[in-house]
Amino acid sequence: MTTMTTSSVPLPAEWRDFLALTKPKVMRLVVFAGLAGMLVAPEPINPVLGFTAILCIALGAGAAGALNQWYEADLDAKMKRTAARPLPAGRMDRQSALHFGVGLAFFSVILMELATNMVAAGVLALSILFYVFIYTVWLKRRTPQNIVIGGAAGAFPPVIGWAAATGNISLLPVLLFAIIFLWTPPHFWALSLFVKTDYANAGVPMLPVVAGERVTRQQIGLYTLPMAAAALAPWPLGLTGWLYGVAAIALNGMFALLAARVALRQTAPGDAMKPEKRLFAFSILYLFLLLGALVVDHWVLG
Repeated sequence: MTTMTTSSVPLPAEWRDFLALTKPKVMRLVVFAGLAGMLVAPEPINPVLGFTAILCIALGAGAAGALNQWYEADLDAKMKRTAARPLPAGRMDRQSALHFGVGLAFFSVILMELATNMVAAGVLALSILFYVFIYTVWLKRRTPQNIVIGGAAGAFPPVIGWAAATGNISLLPVLLFAIIFLWTPPHFWALSLFVKTDYANAGVPMLPVVAGERVTRQQIGLYTLPMAAAALAPWPLGLTGWLYGVAAIALNGMFALLAARVALRQTAPGDAMKPEKRLFAFSILYLFLLLGALVVDHWVLG
């Protein structure tokens, strides 16, 4: 059993520890989503300002990740997959993580406003506040709907990227928000099925812990339907071309197939978690490819 060590005198933190606070693996998808929103906007943005806006999205995501780890250091210490993070491992004190997260948050929002516009800065600030206060502080420890509602926090990047380029928000970025919002529950519930013990040990009321695996599997299947509908919607609405439409049909067909296997638990004896792991892995690739197809469609078909 992992022991919480943050109460003792922590070791001096290295730059790698501060980088780990930003959750760089998660940040990759956040940055890509923000970049996609910017690249499909109808108005081009100066490359320097565009780079600055993407940097601000990355810093904002890093700030949210750092503040999340600051608040959840006790939970992270109880879970095998997070026990090696800087705070539960005792490589950093909580005050340093708090100051780092708050400083990044303020810097990212102020720089976004100076480089682009108030709309983009406002949505960036909202995304950070939502992730920290609504998801991390309010929902995470209280309800199995934490991922459902909290998924909004991760759905803001394409809206921010679009707003940075245009100064406004229209239907396409709203649909991109909806896609990521509806993608989040099946993505995280697939993960939670094969790390259920971790969440149970930490007392986090994830759906498999409080409602069981069967209900979670069914919910994964159900949430895939509106997610696919949202992902296909830009094409018939005339917001994209046929290239995106074909890619969306193929990707959502594959996602639906994997989700159906999870929902129906088509597993081999002794290999019960493979469908969940496959769905989780593909769900990340799915979002990268879907957003990539959107960008290619925009630049190739205009």
